[in-house]
Amino acid sequence: MEGFRGPHPPAGVPEPAVSLCNGRLNLDGYGNRGSSFPGLKKRGHALGNRSWIKIDQDGNSKILELDKVTIMRHCSLPSRDLRLLDPLFIYPSTILGREKAIVVSLEQIRCIITADEVILMNSLDVCVVRYMSEFCKRLQTNREQADDLPFEFRALELTLELTCTSLDSQVKELELEVYPALDELATSINTLNLERVRRLKGHLLALTQRVQKVHDEIEHLMDDDGDMAEMHLTKKKQRLEAYALGDIYFQNDIPAETRVVSKSAPGSPVRSISGAQKLQRAFSNTSPSKHESLMSSSSNGENIDELEMLLEAYFVAIDNTQSKLFTVCSCVHVFELI
Repeated sequence: MEGFRGPHPPAGVPEPAVSLCNGRLNLDGYGNRGSSFPGLKKRGHALGNRSWIKIDQDGNSKILELDKVTIMRHCSLPSRDLRLLDPLFIYPSTILGREKAIVVSLEQIRCIITADEVILMNSLDVCVVRYMSEFCKRLQTNREQADDLPFEFRALELTLELTCTSLDSQVKELELEVYPALDELATSINTLNLERVRRLKGHLLALTQRVQKVHDEIEHLMDDDGDMAEMHLTKKKQRLEAYALGDIYFQNDIPAETRVVSKSAPGSPVRSISGAQKLQRAFSNTSPSKHESLMSSSSNGENIDELEMLLEAYFVAIDNTQSKLFTVCSCVHVFELI
């Protein structure tokens, strides 16, 4: 995020944002107008600052305090997308491809991925801390190595990897509790054993819903080529940069004496409108949805094989986890019928 300055802390576990400048951090004119506690949000203060972790392409991380308006402008996101990242609300797992960013809300990992940075919701949750440390480590280790995947896909891959691994671990832990509990119930039917199985069944159903949502979200992305193409942020960024470079070359290639002069006002030359200015003017005259459609329409023909293979790998993993859950659920159901 250009314009953000400050020392880069080591790519380890971040210190609480409240320790930075007594809980307040001014960023290029953006003061902390909210609570001095970045993790606390009062109801009705929808624009209050929150603590975020920014990770750049080199694996450097820093803790920032940003409000919703700043993030919405920087990443070209609507307010409803940021609500998915709000820790005060519970939303199902979601992955959204937008004009300049990918919005990810998978379990406790909630972040915004752009073509050159990740803006991660700061939290002491083990998955969030692990994501930051692992992603910084991978970026710094592979800095000198060529990587076929663009930055945004590498960031998305790690969110899927940690989410699928975490859910699978929770299923294994639940298996270790459910099967012995069912054996105990089979040998001795009493209130204590019945209550234990009932409690485990509740945990089992809740975990099944979470796994199902991640499973469905990955499957939905794989079924929609347009959504996958929309996530090629690096391709779209390179295309816009190519347009800008072509326009600069076009301007420099035209001699100054060839400017067009208005016939209605011979004394005042008409300012030539460059291709970039025309494009910008066209964008300003269209609605955000049309702008987004224009930006993504040329991406639909891009090769989406690399993203599809990435999603396929984690779809297989989460599908295997789901199969384990169905097996455990069927065992519990059999005992209910007895």
